[in-house]
Amino acid sequence: MIPLELLVRPNIWNLKPYSSARDEYNGNNSNVFLDANENPYSTPYNRYPDPLQHELKTILSEVKEVKANNIFLGNGSDEPIDLVYRIFCRPQIDNVVSIAPTYGMYEVCANINDVEFRPVLLENNFELNADKLLNSCDANTKIIFICSPNNPTGNLLNRNEITKIVNSFQGIVVIDEAYSDFCAEPSFRLCIEKFDNLIVLNTFSKAWGAAAIRLGMAFASEDIIKLFNKVKYPYNVNILTQIKAKDILKDMDIIHNRIVNILHEKKLIMKSIEELPITIKVYHSDSNFFLVKVTDANKIYRYLVDKGVIVRNRNNIILCDNCLRITVGTKEENARLLSALRTYKQ
Repeated sequence: MIPLELLVRPNIWNLKPYSSARDEYNGNNSNVFLDANENPYSTPYNRYPDPLQHELKTILSEVKEVKANNIFLGNGSDEPIDLVYRIFCRPQIDNVVSIAPTYGMYEVCANINDVEFRPVLLENNFELNADKLLNSCDANTKIIFICSPNNPTGNLLNRNEITKIVNSFQGIVVIDEAYSDFCAEPSFRLCIEKFDNLIVLNTFSKAWGAAAIRLGMAFASEDIIKLFNKVKYPYNVNILTQIKAKDILKDMDIIHNRIVNILHEKKLIMKSIEELPITIKVYHSDSNFFLVKVTDANKIYRYLVDKGVIVRNRNNIILCDNCLRITVGTKEENARLLSALRTYKQ
């Protein structure tokens, strides 16, 4: 890896971050707060939340088996994705490389930050080719984005190919594991002490059933986490989100049981859709959704909308011609989808 100081934008490396007294007093016995111009009434909502979410990170570190100092918490995973661009990429100079098709926010954030985005097509059956990705990089490539299991394709990417990229690339590799709780393969977050250039993303939105609280996780070296905390907005995770997240983490058995139910339902619904006359191919999935190639994605999508069933039309995405992305719902929701598809007239 290139020394971190040379990867980071000079203005960010030299940035003096905003500091609050809450950062300074943390850990002592202070209990009279007259520093932040807050209203003294309506506790606890009158006070700014812990800017670094210490208590929540301590709990999370046990669940994720990662030291608290290696954890960044953001407003969804989209915040750390955007921060990676703001920290490492010089607008109109640097570029990022990513697989295609994949999660659309990588490219959206590139466009917002005025950074060139270089998509590299996946192979047959949406497999990853490390050499193709690495050959698309040049001296100004700062970041490689990899989503695994990938969205919208649903498949887990080859671990050896990902490892080859992390070992070979001199810049930052971001592995988005938003759906990793739905597959058995070990998470790359357990490798952050081995790879200084690795950032791994997780989220409360998918397996943990908390998309509404907008809480994303990034795991990386302590030096990279310090850069995230330097650039983020001071109070980026509100107190309601922190309280709800701690509540979710109290009983991980509930989460595990829900994952088991989702995977069971996925197996049933994929088999049923495979048997429909409209189905050309159901792609392998390691997540809580799957991609299905149908006879006419646009027409079937509109038909389902009329029936009150919303799936994701991916027909306009590269390599996903006539594909619909279907999220696994409850048993009742899945039954409604299947009922609608079975009565569809071609």
